[in-house]
Amino acid sequence: MAGFTYTSGIVIQQSDVRRPLRHTALVRITHWVFTLSFFGLLVSGFAIILAHPHFYWGETGAIGTPSLFDLPLPTMTGGPSGWGRSLHFLSAWIAIFTGLLYFTSGILTQHFRNQLFPALASMSWRVLRATALDHLRLKRPVDRGSYNIFQRLAYLAVIFLLFPMMIVTGFAMSPAITSVVPQFVTVFGGQQTARTLHFFLTVVLVLFLAVHVAMVILAGFAARMRAMITGRPGPTKERS
Repeated sequence: MAGFTYTSGIVIQQSDVRRPLRHTALVRITHWVFTLSFFGLLVSGFAIILAHPHFYWGETGAIGTPSLFDLPLPTMTGGPSGWGRSLHFLSAWIAIFTGLLYFTSGILTQHFRNQLFPALASMSWRVLRATALDHLRLKRPVDRGSYNIFQRLAYLAVIFLLFPMMIVTGFAMSPAITSVVPQFVTVFGGQQTARTLHFFLTVVLVLFLAVHVAMVILAGFAARMRAMITGRPGPTKERS
Protein backbone atom coordinates (compact mmCIF):
# COMPACT_ATOMS: atom_id res chain seq x y z
CA MET A 1 0.00 0.00 0.00
CA ALA A 2 1.38 3.39 -0.96
CA GLY A 3 1.62 6.51 1.22
CA PHE A 4 2.68 10.10 0.61
CA THR A 5 5.14 12.36 2.42
CA TYR A 6 4.90 16.12 1.95
CA THR A 7 8.18 18.04 2.09
CA SER A 8 8.53 21.68 1.01
CA GLY A 9 5.89 21.47 -1.68
CA ILE A 10 7.15 18.12 -2.97
CA VAL A 11 5.09 15.01 -2.76
CA ILE A 12 7.18 11.87 -2.36
CA GLN A 13 5.33 8.66 -3.05
CA GLN A 14 6.38 5.83 -0.78
CA SER A 15 5.64 2.16 -1.18
CA ASP A 16 5.76 -0.66 1.28
CA VAL A 17 6.94 -2.88 -1.53
CA ARG A 18 10.55 -2.38 -2.57
CA ARG A 19 10.96 -1.18 -6.13
CA PRO A 20 12.34 -3.82 -8.50
CA LEU A 21 16.02 -3.81 -9.38
CA ARG A 22 16.92 -1.60 -12.31
CA HIS A 23 20.39 -3.16 -12.58
CA THR A 24 21.52 -6.53 -11.25
CA ALA A 25 24.55 -6.81 -9.00
CA LEU A 26 26.62 -8.32 -11.81
CA VAL A 27 25.77 -5.47 -14.19
CA ARG A 28 26.69 -2.89 -11.55
CA ILE A 29 29.97 -4.55 -10.60
CA THR A 30 31.10 -5.06 -14.20
CA HIS A 31 30.05 -1.49 -15.03
CA TRP A 32 32.30 0.07 -12.39
CA VAL A 33 35.22 -2.31 -12.90
CA PHE A 34 35.09 -1.67 -16.63
CA THR A 35 34.84 2.08 -16.02
CA LEU A 36 38.04 2.05 -13.99
CA SER A 37 39.85 -0.10 -16.53
CA PHE A 38 38.66 2.14 -19.39
CA PHE A 39 40.08 5.23 -17.71
CA GLY A 40 43.30 3.29 -17.14
CA LEU A 41 43.38 2.55 -20.86
CA LEU A 42 42.81 6.22 -21.73
CA VAL A 43 45.56 7.51 -19.44
CA SER A 44 48.08 4.87 -20.50
CA GLY A 45 47.09 5.19 -24.16
CA PHE A 46 47.78 8.92 -24.05
CA ALA A 47 51.20 8.23 -22.50
CA ILE A 48 51.97 5.78 -25.31
CA ILE A 49 50.91 8.30 -27.96
CA LEU A 50 53.17 10.96 -26.46
CA ALA A 51 56.14 8.72 -27.27
CA HIS A 52 55.13 8.66 -30.95
CA PRO A 53 52.14 10.85 -32.01
CA HIS A 54 52.42 9.82 -35.66
CA PHE A 55 50.15 7.36 -37.45
CA TYR A 56 50.75 5.27 -40.56
CA TRP A 57 49.01 2.81 -42.85
CA GLY A 58 50.44 -0.58 -43.64
CA GLU A 59 53.09 -2.70 -41.97
CA THR A 60 55.84 -0.25 -41.05
CA GLY A 61 56.19 3.33 -39.89
CA ALA A 62 58.82 5.30 -38.00
CA ILE A 63 60.19 8.77 -37.47
CA GLY A 64 61.53 10.04 -40.77
CA THR A 65 59.09 8.05 -42.90
CA PRO A 66 55.90 9.52 -44.43
CA SER A 67 52.98 9.39 -42.01
CA LEU A 68 49.25 9.25 -42.65
CA PHE A 69 48.65 12.03 -40.12
CA ASP A 70 50.31 13.52 -37.04
CA LEU A 71 48.78 14.71 -33.80
CA PRO A 72 49.80 18.23 -32.66
CA LEU A 73 51.74 16.79 -29.73
CA PRO A 74 55.48 16.81 -28.94
CA THR A 75 57.33 13.59 -29.74
CA MET A 76 58.71 12.45 -26.38
CA THR A 77 61.10 9.71 -27.43
CA GLY A 78 61.72 7.46 -24.45
CA GLY A 79 58.99 9.33 -22.56
CA PRO A 80 56.19 7.88 -20.42
CA SER A 81 55.53 4.92 -22.72
CA GLY A 82 57.26 2.48 -20.33
CA TRP A 83 54.79 2.68 -17.47
CA GLY A 84 52.10 3.51 -20.03
CA ARG A 85 52.49 0.17 -21.79
CA SER A 86 52.47 -1.73 -18.49
CA LEU A 87 49.29 0.02 -17.32
CA HIS A 88 47.72 -0.37 -20.75
CA PHE A 89 48.42 -4.11 -20.74
CA LEU A 90 46.97 -4.54 -17.23
CA SER A 91 43.89 -2.39 -17.89
CA ALA A 92 43.22 -4.11 -21.21
CA TRP A 93 43.09 -7.61 -19.72
CA ILE A 94 40.88 -6.42 -16.85
CA ALA A 95 38.53 -4.85 -19.40
CA ILE A 96 38.51 -8.00 -21.56
CA PHE A 97 37.72 -10.40 -18.72
CA THR A 98 35.12 -8.02 -17.27
CA GLY A 99 33.52 -7.67 -20.70
CA LEU A 100 33.48 -11.44 -21.19
CA LEU A 101 31.75 -11.88 -17.83
CA TYR A 102 29.15 -9.24 -18.73
CA PHE A 103 28.69 -10.71 -22.22
CA THR A 104 28.22 -14.27 -20.91
CA SER A 105 25.79 -13.10 -18.24
CA GLY A 106 23.89 -11.00 -20.77
CA ILE A 107 23.27 -14.06 -22.92
CA LEU A 108 22.41 -16.46 -20.08
CA THR A 109 20.04 -14.03 -18.33
CA GLN A 110 18.60 -12.70 -21.62
CA HIS A 111 19.68 -9.20 -20.57
CA PHE A 112 20.54 -8.28 -24.16
CA ARG A 113 17.26 -9.62 -25.49
CA ASN A 114 15.09 -7.92 -22.87
CA GLN A 115 16.96 -4.65 -22.37
CA LEU A 116 18.92 -3.90 -25.54
CA PHE A 117 17.53 -5.56 -28.66
CA PRO A 118 14.81 -3.21 -29.97
CA ALA A 119 11.31 -4.35 -30.80
CA LEU A 120 10.25 -4.05 -34.42
CA ALA A 121 7.58 -1.50 -33.46
CA SER A 122 10.25 0.86 -32.09
CA MET A 123 12.05 0.81 -35.45
CA SER A 124 9.22 2.66 -37.20
CA TRP A 125 9.89 6.05 -38.75
CA ARG A 126 7.42 7.72 -36.36
CA VAL A 127 9.25 6.46 -33.25
CA LEU A 128 12.70 7.22 -34.69
CA ARG A 129 11.65 10.76 -35.63
CA ALA A 130 10.04 11.48 -32.26
CA THR A 131 13.05 10.17 -30.34
CA ALA A 132 15.48 12.13 -32.52
CA LEU A 133 13.51 15.35 -31.95
CA ASP A 134 13.51 14.76 -28.19
CA HIS A 135 17.30 14.42 -28.27
CA LEU A 136 17.74 17.55 -30.39
CA ARG A 137 15.55 19.54 -28.00
CA LEU A 138 17.48 18.15 -25.01
CA LYS A 139 14.17 17.01 -23.60
CA ARG A 140 14.55 15.20 -20.31
CA PRO A 141 13.72 11.54 -20.97
CA VAL A 142 10.82 9.90 -19.16
CA ASP A 143 11.98 7.11 -16.86
CA ARG A 144 10.16 4.04 -18.13
CA GLY A 145 12.72 1.61 -16.78
CA SER A 146 14.06 0.86 -20.26
CA TYR A 147 16.20 2.43 -22.98
CA ASN A 148 14.90 4.28 -26.03
CA ILE A 149 15.66 3.11 -29.55
CA PHE A 150 18.80 5.22 -30.03
CA GLN A 151 20.22 4.18 -26.67
CA ARG A 152 19.64 0.52 -27.53
CA LEU A 153 21.31 0.83 -30.93
CA ALA A 154 24.26 2.74 -29.44
CA TYR A 155 24.83 0.16 -26.69
CA LEU A 156 24.55 -2.69 -29.17
CA ALA A 157 27.10 -1.04 -31.47
CA VAL A 158 29.52 -0.52 -28.59
CA ILE A 159 29.13 -4.03 -27.14
CA PHE A 160 29.05 -6.06 -30.34
CA LEU A 161 31.12 -3.94 -32.74
CA LEU A 162 33.37 -1.26 -31.25
CA PHE A 163 34.79 -3.14 -28.28
CA PRO A 164 35.42 -6.36 -30.22
CA MET A 165 37.23 -4.27 -32.84
CA MET A 166 39.26 -2.59 -30.09
CA ILE A 167 40.30 -6.00 -28.78
CA VAL A 168 41.22 -7.37 -32.21
CA THR A 169 43.23 -4.28 -33.23
CA GLY A 170 44.94 -4.40 -29.84
CA PHE A 171 45.88 -8.03 -30.37
CA ALA A 172 47.21 -7.08 -33.82
CA MET A 173 49.73 -4.75 -32.18
CA SER A 174 51.04 -7.41 -29.80
CA PRO A 175 54.08 -9.31 -31.17
CA ALA A 176 53.51 -12.09 -28.62
CA ILE A 177 49.96 -12.68 -29.88
CA THR A 178 50.62 -12.20 -33.60
CA SER A 179 53.53 -14.64 -33.46
CA VAL A 180 50.99 -17.31 -32.49
CA VAL A 181 47.98 -16.03 -34.46
CA PRO A 182 49.37 -13.90 -37.33
CA GLN A 183 45.87 -13.53 -38.81
CA PHE A 184 45.17 -10.81 -36.25
CA VAL A 185 47.58 -8.49 -38.06
CA THR A 186 47.40 -9.79 -41.63
CA VAL A 187 43.66 -9.14 -41.80
CA PHE A 188 44.43 -5.42 -41.38
CA GLY A 189 47.40 -5.39 -43.74
CA GLY A 190 49.94 -4.48 -41.06
CA GLN A 191 50.48 -3.38 -37.47
CA GLN A 192 50.45 0.32 -38.35
CA THR A 193 47.01 0.01 -39.91
CA ALA A 194 45.77 -1.74 -36.76
CA ARG A 195 47.28 1.03 -34.61
CA THR A 196 45.60 3.75 -36.65
CA LEU A 197 42.22 1.99 -36.53
CA HIS A 198 42.71 1.46 -32.78
CA PHE A 199 43.15 5.21 -32.37
CA PHE A 200 40.01 6.09 -34.34
CA LEU A 201 37.98 3.50 -32.41
CA THR A 202 39.18 5.12 -29.19
CA VAL A 203 38.00 8.53 -30.39
CA VAL A 204 34.54 7.10 -31.16
CA LEU A 205 34.35 5.45 -27.73
CA VAL A 206 35.36 8.68 -25.98
CA LEU A 207 32.62 10.53 -27.88
CA PHE A 208 30.16 7.81 -26.85
CA LEU A 209 31.27 8.22 -23.23
CA ALA A 210 30.75 12.00 -23.41
CA VAL A 211 27.21 11.58 -24.79
CA HIS A 212 26.51 8.82 -22.24
CA VAL A 213 27.51 11.07 -19.32
CA ALA A 214 25.52 13.99 -20.78
CA MET A 215 22.41 11.80 -21.04
CA VAL A 216 22.87 10.60 -17.46
CA ILE A 217 23.01 14.22 -16.27
CA LEU A 218 19.99 15.17 -18.40
CA ALA A 219 17.93 12.22 -17.15
CA GLY A 220 18.81 12.88 -13.50
CA PHE A 221 22.34 12.31 -12.31
CA ALA A 222 21.55 11.42 -8.68
CA ALA A 223 18.85 8.88 -9.57
CA ARG A 224 20.93 7.24 -12.30
CA MET A 225 24.02 7.01 -10.07
CA ARG A 226 21.94 5.60 -7.23
CA ALA A 227 20.51 2.97 -9.56
CA MET A 228 23.99 1.97 -10.77
CA ILE A 229 25.29 1.73 -7.20
CA THR A 230 22.37 0.26 -5.26
CA GLY A 231 20.42 -1.25 -8.15
CA ARG A 232 17.27 0.74 -7.42
CA PRO A 233 16.33 4.27 -8.50
CA GLY A 234 15.29 6.84 -5.95
CA PRO A 235 11.72 7.65 -4.88
CA THR A 236 9.37 9.24 -7.38
CA LYS A 237 8.89 12.96 -6.82
CA GLU A 238 5.98 15.01 -8.07
CA ARG A 239 5.36 18.72 -7.70
CA SER A 240 2.16 19.48 -5.76
